[in-house]
Amino acid sequence: MISSSSSVRSLCCPKTSIISGKLLPSLLVTNVINVSNGTSSRACVSMSSLPVSKSTASSIAAPLVRDNGSALNFFPQAPQVEIDESSRIMELVEATRRTLRNESSDSTEKMRLIDSLQRLGLNHHFEQDIKEMLQDFANEHKNTNQDLFTTSLRFRLLRHNGFNVTPDVFNKFTEENGKFKESLGEDTIGILSLYEASYLGGKGEEILSEAMKFSESKLRESSGHVAPHIRRQIFQSLELPRHLRMARLESRRYIEEDYSNEIGADSSLLELAKLDFNSVQALHQMELTEISRWWKQLGLSDKLPFARDRPLECFLWTVGLLPEPKYSGCRIELAKTIAVLLVIDDIFDTYGSYDQLILFTNAIRRWDLDAMDELPEYMKICYMALYNTTNEICYKVLKENGWSVLPYLKRTWIDMVEGFMLEAKWLNSGEQPNLEAYIENGVTTAGSYMALVHLFFLIGDGVNDENVKLLLDPYPKLFSSAGRILRLWDDLGTAKEEQERGDVSSSIQLYMKEKNVRSESEGRQGIVEIIYNLWKDMNGELIGSNALPQAIIETSFNMARTSQVVYQHEDDTYFSSVDNYVQSLFFTPVS
Repeated sequence: MISSSSSVRSLCCPKTSIISGKLLPSLLVTNVINVSNGTSSRACVSMSSLPVSKSTASSIAAPLVRDNGSALNFFPQAPQVEIDESSRIMELVEATRRTLRNESSDSTEKMRLIDSLQRLGLNHHFEQDIKEMLQDFANEHKNTNQDLFTTSLRFRLLRHNGFNVTPDVFNKFTEENGKFKESLGEDTIGILSLYEASYLGGKGEEILSEAMKFSESKLRESSGHVAPHIRRQIFQSLELPRHLRMARLESRRYIEEDYSNEIGADSSLLELAKLDFNSVQALHQMELTEISRWWKQLGLSDKLPFARDRPLECFLWTVGLLPEPKYSGCRIELAKTIAVLLVIDDIFDTYGSYDQLILFTNAIRRWDLDAMDELPEYMKICYMALYNTTNEICYKVLKENGWSVLPYLKRTWIDMVEGFMLEAKWLNSGEQPNLEAYIENGVTTAGSYMALVHLFFLIGDGVNDENVKLLLDPYPKLFSSAGRILRLWDDLGTAKEEQERGDVSSSIQLYMKEKNVRSESEGRQGIVEIIYNLWKDMNGELIGSNALPQAIIETSFNMARTSQVVYQHEDDTYFSSVDNYVQSLFFTPVS
């Protein structure tokens, strides 16, 4: 039998002490609920935000599930929505739009407002407005009169939103030797803005690397001599720059910790942010209800008692990848694939014998029902769940937008199972792979390619005959970079536990061996440096001639952002715990 020390790990399954020391949950779902006007967006059914009253939200808030019981127990009925709050949201949205469109406001104030809207999680109400205004800012690239703060803010907003802007805009702040002017150190707000902008640099953009070193040094020097609210912003940025933060988690933190205490904050905008956050939270609760109901009806965990049954924390992944309310249907479909992935993970990890795993891998390669004949009963059940779930998703995509996607989705599953099998071979033979082979295979077994290819079609926006070809072998570099970041953060978060169980060596041990490093702390720092360079690769995709749809580019970045949140946990920092994230995002309303 393959022992529990198997190295197979997957997208929502960090094998560490999360939630009472247990593993992250499986996640499966049911049909989409149309909660407003029943409209749909291709295969991803669009669901409008639902405002929920404080009293209603409080009544459905619940503690985390501490056993393997279904989350359905916490949702006896869908949360009730108060019409007056829905009207209030619409009223506040229109008022904010008028402010955003106010021609008398200067560009810096408009950029500040856009930045606030995105951090508060309100940008989904103003997508077209923001796009048009950013295009105007992009056309102002020759404006040399902007100060350090405005230049950096403009650069960060444009890059973050997919506009190609050159870092040459920072040349005016440097000396002839390429170093930033020391006099800039007196402008703490400008330096902080420069630091945030520097994290969107790609490879070869040395001025941004220099900006990062310069601004970090100046921020650390000034942190003891500035006002408390500025000091707090500095510490937050040094801990984790905005570009690397998970959107929904950042929205809650920004609402409660920053914007609420900001001098001159717009009270109407704050009210809108709170109402909207609770509205989207109510939507997530409905999604969790459906997820739990589908999983219970499927009965897979009853038939396969070794399979994990913990939907709440795993749902965090889908919200991390797809934070916008309109992607409710996509989150539900993605949850289905993650749940099946986790069951397969458990088969390879804890239950299947080596000979059975070979049979299972060959059956999935064949991808037909006759292939089940030679499988043991428990594998047949899992095979049917995979087969039916994938075909159902293919049918939805075909019905909604005419794409026949089975060859693409099927390929991701075959690649993943072959990756699982390779890891099982490494473990069975005692072979130790090199670092590159380990990481690349780990991207596949973590579910990165599977999730992003499925979402490419489920989101649907911007898909055409040309960019579909980019999914052919090899997978897009952007998918690989995001998946590598996920794989490496997984190792940084779980390496100790996995090493104690005797798993195949993690990237930390392999790095130490190849670099002749003896100290584990030095090995971990080396992996962090690899992650930093992968972020540069991803940033390069923002400014290159990438033909991928913007929506899937953003989703890939969100995968990298979410992986750091899920796998890095430290007391009294931004990196709290999955327990707290689930509680704050899905059960506790903003007051």
